[in-house]
Amino acid sequence: MKSRLRDRTEGGRLLAGQLMKFAHRPDVLVLALPRGGVPVAYEIATALGVPLDVFIVRKLGVPSQPELAMGAIATGGVRVLNEELLRHLPIPDEVIETVAAREQQELERRERAYRGHRPLPDVTGRTVILVDDGIATGTSLRAAVDALRQLQPAQIIVAVPVAPPSTCRKLQGQVDELFCLFTPEPFLSVGYWYEDFTPTTDEEVSDLIERAARQPDEGKAEAGA
Repeated sequence: MKSRLRDRTEGGRLLAGQLMKFAHRPDVLVLALPRGGVPVAYEIATALGVPLDVFIVRKLGVPSQPELAMGAIATGGVRVLNEELLRHLPIPDEVIETVAAREQQELERRERAYRGHRPLPDVTGRTVILVDDGIATGTSLRAAVDALRQLQPAQIIVAVPVAPPSTCRKLQGQVDELFCLFTPEPFLSVGYWYEDFTPTTDEEVSDLIERAARQPDEGKAEAGA
């Protein structure tokens, strides 16, 4: 195995090779965490011949410590609160509502930018492959898993190109399967393990989602030609 990935596209293609048992299954759906997870997920969904969409999660930061998550909101109207944290750090309901309302605005902006007016596909009873371009602490991805579980999929599979071993061990007990190409130690950062870690733009996200949505129709047209 090489020591670094060229870019997110290569990461997605290599991961797709590990996920072929999910190929062409009508119950499988790939959900990407924007923005960086989308180029990875696009390669996976294309290789497996399954639908791609985005699953947007916004952390609810404690006002005095924005990096500390008191909860998260996600696509599908899901809200998850960190009850353990809130027991030790009582935060008034109105403060939580204010933070949630602000993050909801950004979530809705991203929904419109990435998906337009298309609703999130129904994930109930489906096998969902949740994809990001890497995991550091795992906080955002664990919030995504918690939020996604409330929508009652049959299975949650996490697929990422790179993550530290300790984070992978924690996640393995929270999802049905975990696929990770690299688990380097010391980890340093997600971006360190990519030769090209250029930020993914909103425009790139919406373009890839559009291209993925067109592929089944293009495939049918070619089959009938």
